[in-house]
Amino acid sequence: MNFDIIIIGSGPGGYVAAIRASQLGLKTAIIEKESLGGICLNWGCIPTKALLKSAQVFEYIKHADEFGIKIDNYNVDFKEVIKRSRETATNMSKGIDYLMKKNKITIINGTAQLTQNKTVKVIGDNKEEHNYSAQHIIIATGARSRELPNLKQNGKNIIGYREAMNLKKAPKSMIIVGSGAIGVEFAYFYNAMGTKVTIVEYLPRIVPNEDNDISKELTKNLKKKGIDILTNSNIEEIKEENNHSTVTINSNNSTKNLSAEIILSAVGITPNTQNIGLEGLKITLENERIIVDQYYRTNIEGYYAIGDVIKGPALAHVASAEGIICVENIAGHNPEPIDYNNVPGCTYCSPEIASVGLTEEKAKENGYDVKIGKFPFSASGKASAAGHKEGFVKIIYDAKYGELLGAHMIGYNVTEMIAEIVAAKKLETTGHEILKSIHPHPTMSEAVMEATAAAYGEVIHL
Repeated sequence: MNFDIIIIGSGPGGYVAAIRASQLGLKTAIIEKESLGGICLNWGCIPTKALLKSAQVFEYIKHADEFGIKIDNYNVDFKEVIKRSRETATNMSKGIDYLMKKNKITIINGTAQLTQNKTVKVIGDNKEEHNYSAQHIIIATGARSRELPNLKQNGKNIIGYREAMNLKKAPKSMIIVGSGAIGVEFAYFYNAMGTKVTIVEYLPRIVPNEDNDISKELTKNLKKKGIDILTNSNIEEIKEENNHSTVTINSNNSTKNLSAEIILSAVGITPNTQNIGLEGLKITLENERIIVDQYYRTNIEGYYAIGDVIKGPALAHVASAEGIICVENIAGHNPEPIDYNNVPGCTYCSPEIASVGLTEEKAKENGYDVKIGKFPFSASGKASAAGHKEGFVKIIYDAKYGELLGAHMIGYNVTEMIAEIVAAKKLETTGHEILKSIHPHPTMSEAVMEATAAAYGEVIHL
């Protein structure tokens, strides 16, 4: 069977690329070995947000008396929490199936192997092999949980994110190794479910890719919830007992032993570039990632790669954007390459984190003379009314021209606020223009205007 485009992988990069290709009149097929939607939809972005919403609702109930509401005899049905998460993912996957059919995209189930002459061999569940060819082949095979040599996952007491989303019961204790988005989101969820959580982070601070002020604020809030945090720490040894594991941790050059039922490895991801035939085609890789140009072309004509298998932020919305640009270029359009300095990142623990652009430290390293404004949600009327006064908005401007360099937010629903900054940066908006853009009152988004006002010495509500 011949196609214009074959896409390997149906995650947010692959399925979006497939739909855009079909819209552009290209005969398109997508190959998927598991469920449509990939890791993001089935075992990542979507089901984790469902879990986190359950945790948030439970926390609301626990603090309902603060809102003048009395609730007695409440508890968590952990199995139902997990069930809701899985049903949410299943329903979304069915939605992708509908979109594939609507756009007349051929779905091929099985494991793909790249072969010569733009041909893909697909091995189905019944071990039958079929060959498919296309003028253009896009590799969108995503990534999996990274394993450390001294932290091998066994799917039982030492687990990755997939198992963490599907446990039979909430453990009494959990050690989470790694404090990026995956680590702190699960820390918040399991802490809310009643698990004693300890975070172990190798670097000097948690969420190390975020602005230092964001890291400090999140540390304060997680500790307030009862989560223990060990930075400058690493796992040296794990001894398995009957119902728990004893973990030896080197923390700030001293050794301590901790016991936990579950150890969750959240130390990042590894791209799925092995055993798919890249070597036979001599497609160039660096550190297990495929090297591409700004239109996602590999060094071999007719082969492309998007998403977690290439360099760049491993984010669903980035993979989607890359897929659209890739197929638009194939179709002869002239798409604008992605500005990777204007990609938002969101972390959905509580309080949430959202950021885009340069941190304060990076801006100064890059030689900018900066103006920095910060507005705490404790001074926001909407935040006080909502019962979420923790956190702040921090915005960084170039002092000379007023260029918006970066924004960093931590607080309630800030993941819904960051798009304003992304659009402003895209339009090369200055601090003056944001300051003079009227923001509605009362809203959380007023903090963007107020933080800008603080940067220019004009803040009203501080």
